[in-house]
Amino acid sequence: MRLLVVEDDRLLNNTLCYNLSAVGYTVDAAMTKTAAVSFCETQDYDLIVLDVSLPDGNGFDLCEMIKERRPDTAVIFLTANDMERDMLKGFELGADDYVTKPFPISVFRKKVSALLARIRKQTGGDCYTDGTLSINFSELTATLAGDSIIFTPMEYRLLKVLVRNPQIVLTRQVLLERLWDADENFVDEHALTVAISRIRGKIEINDLQYIKTVYGMGYMWIGGLKK
Repeated sequence: MRLLVVEDDRLLNNTLCYNLSAVGYTVDAAMTKTAAVSFCETQDYDLIVLDVSLPDGNGFDLCEMIKERRPDTAVIFLTANDMERDMLKGFELGADDYVTKPFPISVFRKKVSALLARIRKQTGGDCYTDGTLSINFSELTATLAGDSIIFTPMEYRLLKVLVRNPQIVLTRQVLLERLWDADENFVDEHALTVAISRIRGKIEINDLQYIKTVYGMGYMWIGGLKK
């Protein structure tokens, strides 16, 4: 999933981006309202982490613009002010959560994870998108950077198992059992290795890595991290 961090404190911005990228999200960073608007005009985001106070405007106005353009974009406000009226204003504009600085990064990551999980559940969970790769498992269609890509039925099934279990090591045995159950045909180790290789060849371009090999164990979906 694709996230935008809008925070004018460079250290906090870098810290948030690093920690969110480390768990598999595709993250862009902006330090001003102007830069954030530019990002939002060219890219859709699943979640925007938004500072209330920016050097060239305020987060409330930006949130309003974001929600008008794409109402389903989730927004988490960051603020050094825990005044009730500001929190209420944020929620009235459609914010999903409100975090008062300073805050533990571990807690923040949990908030982001829970919010994005809720979004996936609400949208049916049969699609995957991170801003670069999009897969519709119901229609068996996929695009990468806007270009159509073709997967075999088995590759779609394998991808579905992987993307539904992000950041979890799936052993080869687990994957074989899942594929066998879905296909009602025996899938051997060689077929699994070939399918993983073919999927990587189709989606891992421009130094992006989606599937991590955990040697001696299996594979893990890491969602388009830069190699």
